[in-house]
Amino acid sequence: MKTLQERLVKRATAEGRESWLSDWWLSASYMSYRDPVVPFSSYFYLHKSVPKTTSGITRSAHLLKAMMAFRHLLVTEQLAPEKTKTGYLCMEPYKWMFNSCRIPVAGEDVSTSFDPAAHQHVIVVRNGHFFAVDLVNKMTGKELSVAEIEVQLDRIMNDSRTQKMASAPVGAFTAANRDAWLKNREALLSGPSAEQNRKALEKIESGIIVLALDSGKPVTFDERGVAVYGGDARNRFFDKQQIVVSENGASGYIGEHSMMDGSQTLRLNNFMVSALEAGKIELGGPSSGSVLDDPEFLSFDVNADLSNASNAAGQDFASLMDEQDMSVLDFTAYGKEAIKQYKCSPDAWAQMCIQLAFYKMFGHPCATYEAAQTRKFKLGRTETIRSCSLESLAFCQAMQDTNATDAERYEKFQAAVTRHVKNAKEAAEGAGVDRHLFGLKRLIQQGEEPPALFRDPMNAQSGTWILSTSQISSEVFDAWGFGEVTPKGFGVAYAIKNNALTFTIMCLKKVHSASRFTFFLNEAGIELRAMHDRLNQAKSASPKL
Repeated sequence: MKTLQERLVKRATAEGRESWLSDWWLSASYMSYRDPVVPFSSYFYLHKSVPKTTSGITRSAHLLKAMMAFRHLLVTEQLAPEKTKTGYLCMEPYKWMFNSCRIPVAGEDVSTSFDPAAHQHVIVVRNGHFFAVDLVNKMTGKELSVAEIEVQLDRIMNDSRTQKMASAPVGAFTAANRDAWLKNREALLSGPSAEQNRKALEKIESGIIVLALDSGKPVTFDERGVAVYGGDARNRFFDKQQIVVSENGASGYIGEHSMMDGSQTLRLNNFMVSALEAGKIELGGPSSGSVLDDPEFLSFDVNADLSNASNAAGQDFASLMDEQDMSVLDFTAYGKEAIKQYKCSPDAWAQMCIQLAFYKMFGHPCATYEAAQTRKFKLGRTETIRSCSLESLAFCQAMQDTNATDAERYEKFQAAVTRHVKNAKEAAEGAGVDRHLFGLKRLIQQGEEPPALFRDPMNAQSGTWILSTSQISSEVFDAWGFGEVTPKGFGVAYAIKNNALTFTIMCLKKVHSASRFTFFLNEAGIELRAMHDRLNQAKSASPKL
């Protein structure tokens, strides 16, 4: 171990290296990972419903206009740097938010970015047909108004080609295994139609963002989650950030995860939806000043084999997502404001609800991952908060023990919360264990025997994240979610709102039941508050001395 640590220090102090971890982490966690990005890497947001918006066209135009306002702040470097109580956060990931794309490459994918000044178009996909829509008028240099964006989107919706699904939906390739996508991408860029296909593909890759205009009218959180995240892959391009809007105006977002974590896309989506809700986006502004060209249809010339392959990729994705179970619990009994009255960290409270729900369901604890951001360090991404602890286990056992008193349960709850807050703080400060162990393991050379720690079966078990959890909170999101990271596990995305806790659970149907997990989460949330209330009532009823 000492030798590995010396090698890691040498790497960390090498001249010109800004981070010993960043490129390793990018490679291992994202770019060399070959499974489909959905549901194994990307995540989704569900925007807060807008009851008065019943048109997908209107909602799309509003979101694009708000997105352009955020992009302007970013491109002109007017976007305020993020900071916490301990200082400013690294803003490096933001350069990948717009006009960028993940590209499949043998062994390890790459990301490429394009000059935002030269690429002012958004990519719109409808029934598998791609269009480029300039959001800045080339003649006048002025940004399109909402009304003009609606005209362009309406032209796409009414285009004769978009009335049925494309015979060769190229976007479906991005839903496949990365090596399969690479093989089909190379086929697209070879042969007599290579130049035509290259231009169409580059137009997509260089676009600001993708807007997927979906069919259907999902309403419930579960319906909308499935529609956004598990929607028809033939009407997607998963290698880019994308906004998804249904016919009834229900909207969401799919985040391609490789170059950015959720905190950046949270800020974008929170800005878009909040600014629209607050009336801060000019919706009735002046036109861009001249007649608009029709949206540019991006035509691919695809042979029969590629056509069959693209449709097969769409079917494979549908089968893959059909294996997923999703359940959203919008727990409205209380939220952050109430939790603070109990003088408890809202995140620690939510994590103890998750621990208790799992214990109720299975009768034992499990390895639990919670993401902590480490962007206070240059090129920082995340570290693991290990939410499962001896203290959390003791708390869960006490809650299930009918002979335990509320005072005993509360004492164990406080110990578990204290441990969690300490672990979370250490992780954010770069003092967690998992990234350090990851670095040491990377430096084991071929032929060397790994240290005893890495050979211990418990090491593998403790890093198999049966519960993969993450908090992203916004009052203008209805929910958000992501898939499990091991076939045996659960993806647990949660949001802590002022007066609600929202959990999205995903797992494999053949292994677990997401709705059973949300049932136990609901029980855990009710029982935890009830315990605190009983203790408070008993305290109030005690005679004053």
